[in-house]
Amino acid sequence: MSLLSITSLLISVAALFAWINVRTIKLPNTIGIMAISLVFSLILVLLEHAGFGLAENLAEDIIGQIQFDKTLLNGMLGFLLFAGALHVNLDDLLSRKWTIGILASFGMISCMFLVAFSCYWLFQVTGHPLPFIYCLLFGSLISPTDPIAVMGILKTAGASKSLEITIAGESLFNDGVAIVVFLGIFGMAVNGEPFDAGHFGMLFVQEAFGGALFGFAAGWVVLQMLRRVDNYQVEILLTLALVAGGSTAAAGLHLSAPIAVVIAGLMIGNHGRRDAMSTITTQHLDTFWELIDEILNAVLFLIIGLEVMVLTLNLDLWLTGIAAALLVLVSRGIAVAIPVTLLRRFDNSFHPHAIKILTWGGLRGGISVALALSLPPSPERDLIVSVTYVIVVLSILVQGLSVGRLVSATSQPGSGRRTSG
Repeated sequence: MSLLSITSLLISVAALFAWINVRTIKLPNTIGIMAISLVFSLILVLLEHAGFGLAENLAEDIIGQIQFDKTLLNGMLGFLLFAGALHVNLDDLLSRKWTIGILASFGMISCMFLVAFSCYWLFQVTGHPLPFIYCLLFGSLISPTDPIAVMGILKTAGASKSLEITIAGESLFNDGVAIVVFLGIFGMAVNGEPFDAGHFGMLFVQEAFGGALFGFAAGWVVLQMLRRVDNYQVEILLTLALVAGGSTAAAGLHLSAPIAVVIAGLMIGNHGRRDAMSTITTQHLDTFWELIDEILNAVLFLIIGLEVMVLTLNLDLWLTGIAAALLVLVSRGIAVAIPVTLLRRFDNSFHPHAIKILTWGGLRGGISVALALSLPPSPERDLIVSVTYVIVVLSILVQGLSVGRLVSATSQPGSGRRTSG
């Protein structure tokens, strides 16, 4: 099938599943699409085992050609991050800069090590021994949070603005940090490169800080262009070019495209709205990027559900994945609790149940699956991909569907002192 045919089919199926979700199960749209897609995929797998062979043909014709890792990391991720950053208030973000910065860096890295050590033991006990360096690689790809599916639930549940901005800010920046760390460990695990702290540090500076500077420069250039024109069609086209061209250029320069896109999105969403765009342009820009965000999320969660058709999953791997999901959740809780507890000594605005909500609301998503699928074929890859998939599915379905109730319950009178953070 051609790329156009695959894209058309994915959008059509995503629209159909979204309609079914709205008409029947009424889950949050992205979660509903993934749930229906997962059930659909499992039915096809069962039909294949019954001798019909439908799943195998579909997997080869569609899933095999999608190349989910490249599609997400080199394409969809930039647009999703820009759409998210576009609606984040910079003043609110700066008010929580220390919390967000520490969670996106120290929190992510400490979670990575906790996952690596605990899962190294788990894989040994369950009969799937994995070298520690691959456990560290697994920790780097499963640690970043992806709260795309949960942000709407948090708003509906009445989460404080500080909690919303903390979760959104962490997810916007820790994707870029995680990819940089993943690339460094990837070189050691897959290519056999020796550990070099200097090289690792330079890689981080080049990718992360270089990406931030590039995103600032690209955003500034587009901001000047927006100031000199008052035509919403042209202005929307400029933002589209900023994401597509900026992501491609950053990747070509070996800079972090996700971080670059986030910085550019924050500039356009804040300084652009205030200084360079009319009310009409702002309305059209918001509508356009909200639509892009909805469409890409629908297709992304559809693909996550369909990926089960090309994975090797048996009962043993499902059980291992469930156990790993619990370890990842505990690791996340520890990685959140330490910095939040320390920061509370200097900032008394934290929600009394911030640790619980940040832990349970830190969903794993498509970025983890994409990074796992980017590994070269090997027995280690098969285990990592399978376990990662189980964790992501459980995270979205279990945590995603219950975090709203957790927020509501912890915001009720008598649940603890209600503060702004």
